[in-house]
Amino acid sequence: MEDTKNPTTQAARSAPAGESRGGRPKNGNPARRGNRFAGPRPPRACPFCVQKVKKIDYKQADQLRRFLTDHGKIKARRKVGTCARHQRLLAIAIKRARHIALLPFVTESTRGE
Repeated sequence: MEDTKNPTTQAARSAPAGESRGGRPKNGNPARRGNRFAGPRPPRACPFCVQKVKKIDYKQADQLRRFLTDHGKIKARRKVGTCARHQRLLAIAIKRARHIALLPFVTESTRGE
């Protein structure tokens, strides 16, 4: 005997097999990267290790600017893909370049000018 007055059973019967009521599949495509539990990511190589860089030069401000956000902050390792050793050297080089005014501490948009 079916209960026709219960709306949850009617909605469950109306959805096709394998889909939820929202029209999306219950189990999303595991190959899609939108899901944070989609599986292991491919290994990312450190850009400095690939070039076999021993020291990061603070005078190359145009190259160091790539590792700064639009507000002038140093980007995180997981965003840039550097190894721990080169991230430490990169931070020191950026701080030295800021100290002698090759790189800004904050951008003009942050200052409000």
